Amino acid sequence: MSVPLCEYTPMKTQKASQKDYVHMVVILDRTGSMDSIRDDTIGGFNTFLKKQQAEPGKATLSLIQFDSQDPYEVIHKFMPLADVPELTRETFVPRASTPLDAMGRGINDLEASLAAMPAKARPARVVMVIITDGQENSSREFTKGQVEKMVKVKQDKSDWQFVFLSADLAAINDAVKTGIKMCASMAFDKDAHGTSAAFFSASERISDYRANRVPAVSFNEEDRAQQKNEKKR
Repeated sequence: MSVPLCEYTPMKTQKASQKDYVHMVVILDRTGSMDSIRDDTIGGFNTFLKKQQAEPGKATLSLIQFDSQDPYEVIHKFMPLADVPELTRETFVPRASTPLDAMGRGINDLEASLAAMPAKARPARVVMVIITDGQENSSREFTKGQVEKMVKVKQDKSDWQFVFLSADLAAINDAVKTGIKMCASMAFDKDAHGTSAAFFSASERISDYRANRVPAVSFNEEDRAQQKNEKKR
């Protein structure tokens, strides 16, 4: 299907924030069903990390992993991008089932962290990337309606960029219903090529955004052509 570019309303310049500073949050599914693409996910994340580390400008990264045993495990928080270690089989161990409470908690956590920072030290832009292979099935803390309101407020009033990657078409539909823009969501194939291509595409589009080549993160037709699942949307 043809997915339009993200609609974008220019935000007022945030003079108090650091102009070239981008904070990225990666919320990574490590539930049991991810085991079949465990090594592909590790490799994809590490490729994403190296690409972003090579980009100019100040950047920090928070990495959160989630499953039903620990729905919100903070691995790194506001770590300078250059210092973020690669993911390994020891630090990414799939298990349990799929709650997406991590998304709601991630928004609240980041909002609180930013509020606690001096205005001049805050990042000018925020990108939150959610990566999962399945539809949520065990959320306890947030409803879809609550997350929808949270996403809308952050997109419309704070210009946060939300990116959603999933191997499950129903999860993509749920993400769009919770406010994530269709152009910033992509269905990937649950195999080595699909996983690698998804991380590569996300990194390329975020690099474009960081370099001010585009006003918002949005996957293009070339990205989607790499994924057979996209043809089913």
